[in-house]
Amino acid sequence: MARRPRLGKKLFKSLLPILLLVVLALGGIFGWIVYDISRPHVQPYLVTPQAFAQISGPGIKATDETWRNQDGTMARGWLLRGAEGAPAVVLLHRLGTDRSWLFNLGVKLNETTNFTILWPDLRGHGLKPSVKTTSFGAREADDLLAALDYLKRLKSPKGELLVGDPMGAYGIELGAYASLKATNKDARIRVLVLDSIPRNPDELVNAAVKEETGMGNTAVQALAHVATRVYFLGRYDNSSSCALASSLTSQHVLLVSGADAGYLRESTVGLAKCFPNAANLEVKTDLPLTGFSLPSATGEQGEGYDRRVIEFFDKSLRPKP
Repeated sequence: MARRPRLGKKLFKSLLPILLLVVLALGGIFGWIVYDISRPHVQPYLVTPQAFAQISGPGIKATDETWRNQDGTMARGWLLRGAEGAPAVVLLHRLGTDRSWLFNLGVKLNETTNFTILWPDLRGHGLKPSVKTTSFGAREADDLLAALDYLKRLKSPKGELLVGDPMGAYGIELGAYASLKATNKDARIRVLVLDSIPRNPDELVNAAVKEETGMGNTAVQALAHVATRVYFLGRYDNSSSCALASSLTSQHVLLVSGADAGYLRESTVGLAKCFPNAANLEVKTDLPLTGFSLPSATGEQGEGYDRRVIEFFDKSLRPKP
């Protein structure tokens, strides 16, 4: 009877090096995957303020600006000034894109409302970013708060504060999650437009891993989640969008999505049930296109999307007489 345990121990000892090699190999593979997906692929801007001015004329005077994030890193964005004392809106793009994807929407919003518009590059995005990696929403929310602080320091030509209260935020996917999370921390954001928001950052990791590897099964996702938490050394935050939304009572929120957003349409529909104040919530999740398709949208559908977003900000953010 004593022989079986000894045989078992011998077998375990003989297999232990193989098991360690498998663990190390998996750790290396998924460590590299997380390293790769946390560094979005760099691509040229679709448009810049300078190129836009050459097409439309010198009336659009968006400027390149920089400011400091809460963690001491540098942020950057384009700024289009509005009327003195008018609100400001910050536009946040989705994972793997950049500020230029929302430039046209921001210009239209400024022209219609005379609000100040800020287009930041989320960390890890755009050409030669000072912060090389995205945090899938953990740091991006704090970066948005730093952007609000920057906006509140701006002065008009008369020396008065340029941006009044309240302020608004628009975001797609990662940008939507960061906007919602930031609003949970700062009451200055009174109006939100959230386009195709994930349930949590883990969903963004799942989608990025599937796009990178072509694999999206449960085991791969579980290993990717572990690797992500190890890679970010405890600074990864997977707070659910529903939990964040449940604490908002007075903000005006527009949820939008459509079929082109894939799995994010379902998560956006589900999020509508989490807001406690239905009177301040509008939901449009059957749109023919979302912000995912906005840069390539033409004609009536693109104009319809822009008009819906602009009208919501105009009616909800403009100070009432």
